[in-house]
Amino acid sequence: MFHLLEKRIAAAFASRVESLYGVTGPVQTEQPKQSSFGEIAMPAAFQLARQLKKAPKVIAAELLSSVGVIEGVSAIEIAGNGYLNLRLDRGYYAAGLLAGDGATDTPADEKIIVEHTNINPNKAAHIGHLRNAILGDTFVRMLRATERRVEVQNYIDNTGVQVADVVVGFRHLENKKPDDVRRLIATTRFDYLCWDLYARISSHYQDHPESLAWRSEMLHAIEAGESADAELAHLVSDAIVKAHLATMWRLNVVYDVLPRESEILHLKFWATAFELLRERKAIYFENEGKNKGCWVMPGSAFRESAGFREGSDGEDDSKVIVRSNGTVTYVGKDIAYQLWKFGLLGKDFYYQKWHTYPNGHAVWASTDAPQQGAPQFGRGSRVYNVIDSRQSYLQDVVVAGLGALGYAAQADNSIHFSYEMVALSPRTCVEMGIELSEEDKRRPYVEVSGRKGLGVKADDLIDKLIEKALAEVTSRHAEEPEGSRRRAATQIAIGALRYFMLKYTRNSVIAFDFGEALSFEGETGPYVQYAAVRARNILKKLEERGERLPDFRTELAREAAARQLSDETCWQLLLAASKSGSAIERAVASGEPSHVARYAFQLAQSFSNFYHEYPVLSEADREKKTFLLWMTDYFRAQLERTLGVLGIEVPEYM
Repeated sequence: MFHLLEKRIAAAFASRVESLYGVTGPVQTEQPKQSSFGEIAMPAAFQLARQLKKAPKVIAAELLSSVGVIEGVSAIEIAGNGYLNLRLDRGYYAAGLLAGDGATDTPADEKIIVEHTNINPNKAAHIGHLRNAILGDTFVRMLRATERRVEVQNYIDNTGVQVADVVVGFRHLENKKPDDVRRLIATTRFDYLCWDLYARISSHYQDHPESLAWRSEMLHAIEAGESADAELAHLVSDAIVKAHLATMWRLNVVYDVLPRESEILHLKFWATAFELLRERKAIYFENEGKNKGCWVMPGSAFRESAGFREGSDGEDDSKVIVRSNGTVTYVGKDIAYQLWKFGLLGKDFYYQKWHTYPNGHAVWASTDAPQQGAPQFGRGSRVYNVIDSRQSYLQDVVVAGLGALGYAAQADNSIHFSYEMVALSPRTCVEMGIELSEEDKRRPYVEVSGRKGLGVKADDLIDKLIEKALAEVTSRHAEEPEGSRRRAATQIAIGALRYFMLKYTRNSVIAFDFGEALSFEGETGPYVQYAAVRARNILKKLEERGERLPDFRTELAREAAARQLSDETCWQLLLAASKSGSAIERAVASGEPSHVARYAFQLAQSFSNFYHEYPVLSEADREKKTFLLWMTDYFRAQLERTLGVLGIEVPEYM
């Protein structure tokens, strides 16, 4: 409702600005500095003053005298040197909320693709992958909450260096054949086994640099796709992908399609992209220097992108797309993939149903053989790639590739949804069994390395969180059945993890800490969950007394709501509870899920204030009690909705 009125007010003033001054464009609204000034502030007069060469206060007076009546607004006042402060009609506002008004913007006719998670399918997921998946999944939920059409992709690099290294480990360190690996997949925690093997082969390369030739040979074998080694790579990557999907399902993360790198190669996506790049001179063959024998993209294609030094020479700036040995770099295949996402490649995958989640949602994977009944994927108009900030340079190259091919609009709509790394607090390292030096114990956070086998596996972290949450739930509700307590503990643990990953802005390095994440106080997931549980409990107690919720639309007429909202505290609380649509829309516009997390915390604080200020069930006045029950139910719905956008469930009890 608040967002609806914001748009209505902005549109009314934009119309008057154009009519009076011939100036077109959106008009911004703000929140007044103090609640006593009203609910919405309009700084348009200040924005127009220089252009019109008039005093802001004069412009404000002209706008005020010409704007007329705006439905839902009770008063407009000029404040200070030219602000317009608007007061909303409280009865109208409550009636709108009761009627379910407050629809989101009509979305543009576009398809948005969000690619996230993208874990190399060579070992178990680690804590850093969780931030990517949670950010990407939450952004998808934000987009869908505003009625946008979204497709979720999880790119599977099943022919890359990391998979090749694990296959090298099985072949040269373990002497395993495909049937041996099949048995391991069936009888072991395979993603954990590969975690250890990857650390071993990485160490082996360091001790025996000549063995890096195995990697090169394996990459060629995998790309060729017709050998026992290629079969091994297929077995390893498929088994690990299944493990990753299971891990992410624990976090309420799902996907629509898994485009795989093997099909990018086998269906000649890269060959098609290469010809496009070569024909349009976006790449050239280098005949000398350090890149001799390679196909490279010149630095001039993306010299203005972030990360390039002033005065750096062209060779240093150039990016290798095809190595001198003929293998394609990651960024080369990613250019082909990005072209496909926009429907620019002239080719498509075939698809097979890969997995059906417990909720019935199906995820499809690319394949190189035709299948019947498969949906269509790709052909987006805007693409968000959720990839950590260390990959910014490579994302710049991908965008430059589109631009060099003449696809300027698609290059502009290729958005790198970047984020910083996740570390651990020293005390969390200790709890996870990671040995620290005295120096590390004094650090604010500790970086971990999966390549060295020192990372924290995602499932281990989730298990530890559930274990800790279960101990707390059991201490409070020992009488509840074990299965019920574990379910509540799991919801609390996942809520704690997701909220912790979301409450920081994307460009912040975060240090995960068990104690901070699981706290029932402060800016945490459990604090917001607890507010929702409290709201539910008030309504549950009403039923236990033999009472039923009133028919709010019948009993709360506009006049009655206006009477109750003459209580300023009550009005401010309702106003805070009704801003979820505005908060989500602003978070989408800024690309910051942390804004939704922050709003959820503020909403929980508002409900806590409401809970302590108004004894709902003991209220004697019928009209007031009905209104307070409606407020309680409205808070409950808004808390549940906002938590849902964050991917967080509400436990039965805490």
